[in-house]
Amino acid sequence: MAVEPARAPRPRGGPWLAPAGLARRQRPLRLVRPRPRGGPGSPSRRRIRTVLVLADVGAVLLAMAAAGSWSPASWTYAGVLLLSLAVSGHYQPRISLQALPELPRLVSRLTVPVLALLPFGPAAFERTVLWQVAATAAGCCAARTLAYAGIRLVRRRGGLRETTLIVGAGTVAVELAWLMKDHPEYGLEPVGFADGPSENGRLPLPLLGSVRQLQAILQTYDVQRMVVAFGRVRDADWVSIMRTAVVNGVEIHIVPRFFDIGMATTGSRSDQIWGIPLCRVRRSALHSAAWRGKRVVDVVSACLLLTVSSPLLGLLAVAVRLSSPGPILYRQRRIGQHGREFELLKFRSMRLEHDGVTAWKATDEHQTTVGRWLRRTSLDELPQLWNVLRGDMALVGPRPERPHFVARFSADIPGYDDRHRIPVGLTGWAQVHGLRGDNTSLTERARFDNLYIEDWSLWLDAVTLLRTVGAVVKMAFGCSPAPCSDRAPAERWVTQPEMAAAAPGSTADQ
Repeated sequence: MAVEPARAPRPRGGPWLAPAGLARRQRPLRLVRPRPRGGPGSPSRRRIRTVLVLADVGAVLLAMAAAGSWSPASWTYAGVLLLSLAVSGHYQPRISLQALPELPRLVSRLTVPVLALLPFGPAAFERTVLWQVAATAAGCCAARTLAYAGIRLVRRRGGLRETTLIVGAGTVAVELAWLMKDHPEYGLEPVGFADGPSENGRLPLPLLGSVRQLQAILQTYDVQRMVVAFGRVRDADWVSIMRTAVVNGVEIHIVPRFFDIGMATTGSRSDQIWGIPLCRVRRSALHSAAWRGKRVVDVVSACLLLTVSSPLLGLLAVAVRLSSPGPILYRQRRIGQHGREFELLKFRSMRLEHDGVTAWKATDEHQTTVGRWLRRTSLDELPQLWNVLRGDMALVGPRPERPHFVARFSADIPGYDDRHRIPVGLTGWAQVHGLRGDNTSLTERARFDNLYIEDWSLWLDAVTLLRTVGAVVKMAFGCSPAPCSDRAPAERWVTQPEMAAAAPGSTADQ
């Protein structure tokens, strides 16, 4: 099924292209066979990371043997060193593997673990340990040089390649496609372009579709890296493009604008393809080890909270039963991660005649006396700890909404649908900023929820939970949050006047 398209003429002489007098080896660009996507991440990237880790481990052990130091202080230094290299991104596979430019940063990282030797006192700074530190610096530099040389050699022979999508189809994008093929040591296998109709005439690789079809392109062609060279893409579409690629585990590199005048970034996130600088976008927390630990924390915390609050849950169940006819628990369909529906549990706070499916606002006349107190203190949400145990929700995340409203808000509120990239939560970053109730903005809620996703960490979850406890205590004593804006409701909540009238606030979803 492989296709060998005729090579398009390569323009020369411009600032992005080779001068006309320099002939370059012509190599036909091959169309990569579409294949189903096997999951986030890249096998080549994992293999390169493994090679780098093994090289450093070998260098550290050889340094200890050369220094003749096997004391606890020596082992402590070695362990802290490898951990420091891992957390600082030194094992993040780069496109351009060049050891010499990285050596200053590598050597500076080797000196940091010396602080771990301070608890061992003067014995930690005996001659053998100091020799170990010096030998480790030399060994790691040599190991990194040899590892990079071996990886480049394997790439030139067709191994450790990563399928790469080029976003844009302009002059820069076309030049990048040729450079990726002319320099296989970068390990990039371009599959095509994603952009609008091209003005360059015949492209050297197929135009796979527009950026609005990015999800399908990433999955069909098993894209592992994406290079953004800009093109016929509206500025408003870039946020969605980046979020789609990040969620799919794709490494994103951006050609910075105005880099010719020194505005390209430097450091661990910088890279290059034959003189064209690239900026690597921060990897999504959804694919980190800490994110996998989030589920463990949620399950353990939910079990403990259910156990500790069981007497309170029993009292609240009795109070709800006596407050009005009807069930104790209220069950409602909500939208969770990736648009999946689930059944959310709450203590019933409304009378049976209330329409909980399409009614947006929970009016006072429909609330029971006990229910009004439960909603003010947010104690009606406690049964959702069972949703957390079942995996429907997390402790912290964007608050879930009903299908009827998700469909409307996703079409009219920028970034609203992006909230569903992660599991919904019992509490959220928007809620602890007072964005709940009748007088808050849906647009601002989506903004805070997406900010939480982009900046997620376990510490941010802890901060959110602590602020939630504080907010619940304040509301229990009748302290309402300050209004989030002085703008008119029609300007704050939605983008269309009819939606503003249909959704003036948010009480029913809390």
